[in-house]
Amino acid sequence: MQFAGTVVIAAPRERVWAFLMDPNEVGSCGPGVESVEVVDETHFRARAKVGVGFITARFVCDLEMAEQEPPNRAVIKVHGQAPGSAVDAVASMALSDAPDGATAMDWTADVTIAGTLASVGARLIEGTANKLIGQSFECIRAKLEAPAASTVG
Repeated sequence: MQFAGTVVIAAPRERVWAFLMDPNEVGSCGPGVESVEVVDETHFRARAKVGVGFITARFVCDLEMAEQEPPNRAVIKVHGQAPGSAVDAVASMALSDAPDGATAMDWTADVTIAGTLASVGARLIEGTANKLIGQSFECIRAKLEAPAASTVG
């Protein structure tokens, strides 16, 4: 399945980049994400509970930051497994300046699901995935667009 879109975030590109490259920050915006573990500088492990229709699965996902061009572009590869199901994905994002100091993020994701979850049917999976993607981006936008804490000095 292919997913793609553009999200405009009212924050400077360096701030958006820093947030998206922090596994704990971005992980906190993933619906169903229960934990994020930093393995090393480019490898992470996440646990997430995902429900599609009447099926719920707890995935353990290995993530690799495959490419980085700070603060412009990144590619991440994901392999996740749950009892009876597996998911593989390659996601990329490109950041660019938008009007009024905002940042535009163009993103794509190529996702393959196998096993029990795949048997639910692509239409149901796509609808659920689109809902989860939307929730993730709303969270990212809300956190980055919140007024920065003022410093006293």
